[in-house]
Amino acid sequence: MANAGQIVAALRDIGSTKDLSPDEVHDLLKDGILAGLMRIHGPNVEAEISIDEQTGEFDIVVLRRVVDEVEDPSSEISLEKARWDDPTFEVGDIMEIPVDFTQFGRNAVMAMKQRIVQRVREGERQRIRDEFEDRVGELLSGEVQQTERGKMVVMLNLARDADAIIPWKEQNPRERFRQGDPIRAVLKKVDETPKGPRIILSRADPLFVSALFKLEVPEIYQGIVEIKRIAREVGGRTKIAVSSRDESIDPVGACVGLKGSRVQAVVSELGGERIDIVPWHPETEVFARRALAPARVSRVVSNPERQVVTAIVDEDQLSLAIGRNGQNVRLASQLIGWQIDLYGSREWLEKGPEFSLFGDRDEDQYETADFPLAELELAEATLAALNGAGYNTFLDIIDLERQDFLRIEGLTEEDADRLLGLIDQLTVVEGESDSSDGDDDDSDDDGEGEAATGSDETDDAADDEEPEDSED
Repeated sequence: MANAGQIVAALRDIGSTKDLSPDEVHDLLKDGILAGLMRIHGPNVEAEISIDEQTGEFDIVVLRRVVDEVEDPSSEISLEKARWDDPTFEVGDIMEIPVDFTQFGRNAVMAMKQRIVQRVREGERQRIRDEFEDRVGELLSGEVQQTERGKMVVMLNLARDADAIIPWKEQNPRERFRQGDPIRAVLKKVDETPKGPRIILSRADPLFVSALFKLEVPEIYQGIVEIKRIAREVGGRTKIAVSSRDESIDPVGACVGLKGSRVQAVVSELGGERIDIVPWHPETEVFARRALAPARVSRVVSNPERQVVTAIVDEDQLSLAIGRNGQNVRLASQLIGWQIDLYGSREWLEKGPEFSLFGDRDEDQYETADFPLAELELAEATLAALNGAGYNTFLDIIDLERQDFLRIEGLTEEDADRLLGLIDQLTVVEGESDSSDGDDDDSDDDGEGEAATGSDETDDAADDEEPEDSED
């Protein structure tokens, strides 16, 4: 049985390479031997296989049931043949037939090899699934093996046999890697393919930035500082919003590090991509003001129903708030999850009569607020005439002239004058007479005055620590 001992020794070497336990090696060998016996005796063969752990040798015994008439030769034997070996056999007995491994022919050995290789591959695939399917979002490291058709094939340090790739769309277009270069990426998902699980990595996903900060900032790893939101345009800029569970720890300062050491480590891994770190806030208006950093925002008003935020900035801050090709305001909008309408102070003042219907109220929207005509102090006959003509809300009549009202059946000249007076009263802009000269300096002063009406919000912004920028 020297050959059998060599087979067991070889399987043990494979087991050590594939990180298999002795029991798993024995199961592989038994399954392989059974596959070889199926090739010799048939698909339904039953056998007892024992392996000596000391010598590595194994014994094989084929089991066959004694029957009057054989229907399945692979698992049954006739009573007549069974009594050739032992006359005491009766129908229903189990006959044990010892098999020497030397009886295995070429076909049986090949079947045994194929079964073992198949089992080893299935075991590897299952281990990869078990190891990586619950690790989405984690940072993995490896080495670039090759680049084919735009995708990078990576050999992971943790599982060198795993099929891991970085598709083209998950790469940073500003980066170039060559064969043999070390690389880090975030695990995005595990795909199932006909050849087994495939690990999809990414350096373009926002999760990659989050994973790098978790690596560089101990407070994030410990759960003290949390990344609440993240918005990224790969290769250009990233905005992250952070909060702290410990009031004594500044979340922005923790992410920036001493002299910017922590954020610079992340920026270096991202190939110089700019990073804005802002403190998260549960109130959308405050959060939007911070998200537009490094620009200073004069006033912010939100419309929860439409999920729109209107932000007004001074003229010297407008280009900074917009960013290159609109990148800053676009990322800020993604960060807060609402649309941001951005206006300069001069443009906003020019839109004042149209946009500032209830400008003195904190809950104002910078769009004209609509409401039913029934809320106005109108006579029932006037209200009925307007409703009969299809005018039901204030915005329905806001642009009508005197002659338009007179065309409505049931309205008198006094009713028309009354309605025009109400429209003028509700759409008057405070300070309109002061800015009538159209002077640019006066417009700037009015803009500052309007910003002062939101003094609470302005003070909040002044108190907020200015977010760090990786290139500053």
